[in-house]
Amino acid sequence: MASEVVMPKLGATMEEGTIVSWLVQVGELVEDGDPIAEIQTDKIVMEIEAETTGVLLKTLYDAGTAVKVHEVVAYLGDEGESAEGLGDDLSKSTKAFGEKLEQTVNETTAINEVSVWACDKIRRTPAARKLAEESQLNLYDIAGSGPLGRIQKIDVENYLQQQDTKRITPLAKKIADDQGIDYKQIEGTGSHGKIRKEDLVSTPVTNEKVMVLADKRMPFKGMRKVIADRISASAYTAPHVTLLSEIDMTNCVALRQDLLPIIEKVEGLRISFNEILIKATAFALKQNPNINISLEGQEIVYHSHVNIGMAVAVPDGLVVPVLRNVDQKGLAAITSEAKGIGKQARDGKLSPDDMQGSTFTISNLGMYAIDGFTPIINSPNAAILGIGRIQKKTVVVNDELAIRSMMNLSLSFDHRIIDGAPAAAFLTDLKDVLENPFKLMI
Repeated sequence: MASEVVMPKLGATMEEGTIVSWLVQVGELVEDGDPIAEIQTDKIVMEIEAETTGVLLKTLYDAGTAVKVHEVVAYLGDEGESAEGLGDDLSKSTKAFGEKLEQTVNETTAINEVSVWACDKIRRTPAARKLAEESQLNLYDIAGSGPLGRIQKIDVENYLQQQDTKRITPLAKKIADDQGIDYKQIEGTGSHGKIRKEDLVSTPVTNEKVMVLADKRMPFKGMRKVIADRISASAYTAPHVTLLSEIDMTNCVALRQDLLPIIEKVEGLRISFNEILIKATAFALKQNPNINISLEGQEIVYHSHVNIGMAVAVPDGLVVPVLRNVDQKGLAAITSEAKGIGKQARDGKLSPDDMQGSTFTISNLGMYAIDGFTPIINSPNAAILGIGRIQKKTVVVNDELAIRSMMNLSLSFDHRIIDGAPAAAFLTDLKDVLENPFKLMI
């Protein structure tokens, strides 16, 4: 009997998920625990796994379609079972299943993200497994490009192609491609028959291959679409005002140097300026609670806690994981949490809850050659802090020229609920604590 595959609810605020791709073709056999599809919600790509062994009888939605949570998206069944009529009248069990899933989502993490990494099972799609078996390849030799390192069919195909191109040097390969030479028919004179550029000299050039490069086009969907929608909503809804301030970071540079061996001994990690800036921002927010606010409907919420959203660049986008209760933690704990959640973000291991509940956001581009910028507010926060690089400059100190480590900060805020004077007061207090970082120890 056919069993339903539903769109899971991955977080308290999730209302729908977008099917990024189907990992299994209709008629293909899947085993219990095999991934069926990739779904995306709130900038996170995760997988729907089969809960039984069976054949994929029918999919109800194409890739790129947004589907409400708890809706049936596909059916699994026995080989040879008819798919006729499936999906025409969705079973009432879908709603019951969804309610049960919602109750247990925090305990099981919808797609067993933890168990994916805890087990030794190779993560691969059925199509990749089939092609590897046909080609007599060991999947342990192949690196996966899918979510959580899953090996996909394209990874196996690329591996097979690489095996074939090992007989030609990179330079010879480029020359052959540029000149339309079919190097596979050439006997190489290099080591183990490897083709060198000299082997291509006497090879006639064909005109069959015309080097016309087409523009690359990609669908505007998934993470990029989510980011675009949210940035647009923030930019068009909240009147942005940005204040700039130059900070003398000389004392912070000295503080970090002193703390490096201490925190490295405790946490095994090297503290960066990012963690000092996070702590200093939380310190200034406690002094200025009228900045640590959000606009929710017709109410202005003054948050009693300081949860800092930390913008992290990931392939094809940006995510903002949250560090909670930063004002109550020391620099060692902040260093450990910031680096840990940053790595989770880059590895694609964040859960939806990891990106919810921020009261203020920091966007740090100090690792690049950027002096300053105007960040867009991360709604529903009322403000965001942009951080530029630290540079040594000649400045006037006590009426004398001195070389100091200087940095620019930019505070963008929602002018509907924050006025210029309170925003300036916050930025002034933040400047003061960064130029006198011993205050963080009080």
